[in-house]
Amino acid sequence: MHVHIDDLVGMTGKELGTSDWFPVPQARIDTFADATDDHQWIHVDPEQAKNGPFGVPIAHGLLTLSLFIPMFTALLDVDGVKTKVNYGFNKVRFPAPVPAGSRLRLHARLTEAADVPGGGVQITVDGTIEIEEAPKPACVLQSVSRFYR
Repeated sequence: MHVHIDDLVGMTGKELGTSDWFPVPQARIDTFADATDDHQWIHVDPEQAKNGPFGVPIAHGLLTLSLFIPMFTALLDVDGVKTKVNYGFNKVRFPAPVPAGSRLRLHARLTEAADVPGGGVQITVDGTIEIEEAPKPACVLQSVSRFYR
């Protein structure tokens, strides 16, 4: 969805839609492990993970959360903006693990939008990151972002 920053406040309650599927191969998990120094075997050792609780390596929860950004950006493109700021998260839960090789997608709804000092608009988005062919989502979150003119 392509909108202008001046239209955000009027979009409260609007469904933003569902992103395309986003792949999570083992190589992405390994790269995230290198970037964060989190090399727990459950993420990076396929042989040991076979005998673990999930039978395969799984993505880090924080990797899953970080993938919100590219999927969300694909859903909402805002014109009239000089900069965007990730202001934080009000809620984050990881109901199901993300097996290596899975595909994820985001379903999002803009739940709040308000002007903020400095010429910006703050939005709150409820998001659900789904795992293809899985009964439970990988992540349920509420994100807060600011867009500045």
